[in-house]
Amino acid sequence: MKNILLTIFTFFLLSFSLYAQKSIDDSFSQKKMQKDLKLFKNIREKANSGLYKYRSKNEIDSIYRWAESQIEKSSTYRDFYNIIWELTDFEGSLHNGLNLPAKIYASIKAEKTGYFPFPVKLIEGKLRINMNSTKIPLGVEIISINNTSIKDILPNLHKYYTTDGFNKTGKTIGINGRFSYYYRLHYGKQKQFLVTYKTEKSNEVLTQTIQSVSYAKYKKDFIEKRHSLPYDRNSYLSEEEDKPYSFEMLENDIAKLTINTFSIGGHAKDPIHIRYTEFLDSVFILLKEKDVKNLIVDVRHNGGGTDPNDLVTYSYLSSRNFRENKQAWVSFNKIPYLRYIKGVVPFYLKPIAKIVYTKQLREEFPIEKEGKYYQDSTSADHKVRTPNKNAFTGQVYLMITPRVASAGSLFAAMSASEKNTIVVGEETQGGYYGHNGHTSVSYTLPKSKLETFFSIVNLEQDVPNKENQPLGSGVKPNYEVVQSYEDFIKNEDTQLNYVLELIKNK
Repeated sequence: MKNILLTIFTFFLLSFSLYAQKSIDDSFSQKKMQKDLKLFKNIREKANSGLYKYRSKNEIDSIYRWAESQIEKSSTYRDFYNIIWELTDFEGSLHNGLNLPAKIYASIKAEKTGYFPFPVKLIEGKLRINMNSTKIPLGVEIISINNTSIKDILPNLHKYYTTDGFNKTGKTIGINGRFSYYYRLHYGKQKQFLVTYKTEKSNEVLTQTIQSVSYAKYKKDFIEKRHSLPYDRNSYLSEEEDKPYSFEMLENDIAKLTINTFSIGGHAKDPIHIRYTEFLDSVFILLKEKDVKNLIVDVRHNGGGTDPNDLVTYSYLSSRNFRENKQAWVSFNKIPYLRYIKGVVPFYLKPIAKIVYTKQLREEFPIEKEGKYYQDSTSADHKVRTPNKNAFTGQVYLMITPRVASAGSLFAAMSASEKNTIVVGEETQGGYYGHNGHTSVSYTLPKSKLETFFSIVNLEQDVPNKENQPLGSGVKPNYEVVQSYEDFIKNEDTQLNYVLELIKNK
């Protein structure tokens, strides 16, 4: 998300070494698991400022005791991988993650069988088939797979898609996009699937046995054949494919500004960012000239990006002076466990690199309080910004979904605090009050070669306290609107239609 400390860890890019483990399902000794688990916990305690953001020390200690007990029952690499994922997800940061070693991930991508063959989608809390098929009809509700209830399956897959705080809506993005892959990671490869399902118009429960497919086939069908593609394509595009922003007049008095990402240039002087600011200025000048009363701001597919795109955009909607953050801090001023940040720097240069990066850390976070290191008033994060002279003063309808994260969620939180803004949609996966972000760091566990990564800066966003925003939640809508089953079948935009009806009946 951030420009600060861009050079930190630049030379510590992970380079995977040759590794004996070939398959995620290979055996893996408990002794190696225990050693990596101990190091993993030490790294989190020393380097991760978000470890206790939403969890008490007792809660963190408790889940590590659980992890230790699980290792006693474990025998495979996949067992350990799933234990580390549980710990990673439990902390509550969407910037947390875990990567397999390159060789093991390559072996997964090469698998010819084992994967659930159809894209699925959660619609109004029910998991439905999201592809036309002769085996199982489009839109049917899946009740169970291989005699395990969907209500039991989904919580087991949530860990692979991390979200801020206690948010659960964001998990749907991962389930909808990677259900088959997540199922394989948790339950292992399957030769076939016994699927129990029922149609929308009947309570009759039906069963069908379907054969598994390859990793490549499941992925290709999701990209090319999922039924919902016309509706949700922007949620699963890469930055290179995405159309970052657009504007249209829907009617004489209704305009729609869509911002699908804030990855629009990496800094204030980037030509891509400058073109974006020119676009924004032209849009809001036009709104003022035409005296438009209703502006729909659609950030439903915005997974974040870089400053100052989010802040500049908010300045066109703001009625107050604002800062990016009220405060920001890290938990160290000297890089801990440097030897496990492996990269291209020769070992004999690492002491010099450590001195350089430590100096940068201390310059960016110079104030120490009770073992935490804070930014001071000179930081760009605390720069007071003012509303743009062309800021919109009419009625704003902000559209959000669980896809909204990081800088997208920061923008949504700030915009939602405006009195002239009505928020429609679903809770964002990014936190309302703050998150861990800006600078990411990656460590490699020596026995498993798993790469664990997280963001080190603990941020408190410049937003007001709100009754409908408990700590640990994402940005919540004033009107919760999800896509209906009927609109899913027709690929209709339930949320946009709802907003247009709100404006019509205002």
